[in-house]
Amino acid sequence: MTEPDWLDEREQRAWRGYLALHAEIQRRVARQLLRETGLTAAEYAVLVSLSEAPGGRLRVFQLRAAAEWEKTRLTHQITRMAARGLVAREPCVDDPRGAFVVLTEAGWDAVNNAAPRHVAHVRHWFFDALQPDQVDALIEISRTVLARLPEADRVMGEPCHEDAGACGPGLIEAVDLTPTEACDPAPTGCDDGLP
Repeated sequence: MTEPDWLDEREQRAWRGYLALHAEIQRRVARQLLRETGLTAAEYAVLVSLSEAPGGRLRVFQLRAAAEWEKTRLTHQITRMAARGLVAREPCVDDPRGAFVVLTEAGWDAVNNAAPRHVAHVRHWFFDALQPDQVDALIEISRTVLARLPEADRVMGEPCHEDAGACGPGLIEAVDLTPTEACDPAPTGCDDGLP
């Protein structure tokens, strides 16, 4: 067996710093958002994805790809949010296995109230600490690492899950979800129906 290619001291500091940064910023932003709006980070993520989609509606498989969640987690999340009146389920008339998740009026109100607060939190705890060249460096680091992931996955023998947004050059761009009023077909073998 070959000797592991251990991280050197500088790489360890960079990696551990990245993990701590990500965890601490997310924790603070989520805690403050919940305190001010009553929305969890998961609820806010779903509301934002829906609010950015045409008509405030997405097929379940599209929402799962945008949120990068497992089907079971998303199903439970949608059930809880529907019970709170933030979203509704609608059947897909062209695909009996499919369903839409749609923002309700209460959902629109919630995301419109929360978005300015969320942006203020991200600015306060993250961007206010950075210089413009550091923001540029972060963009470049993210782009470089994300662009390499599909090839790195292939080398490791990892499957490529296109329906989860894990493949191709689109990985480094914002998820472009453009469903039509008609039902977009789900990926082959994808039953996106919600109970």
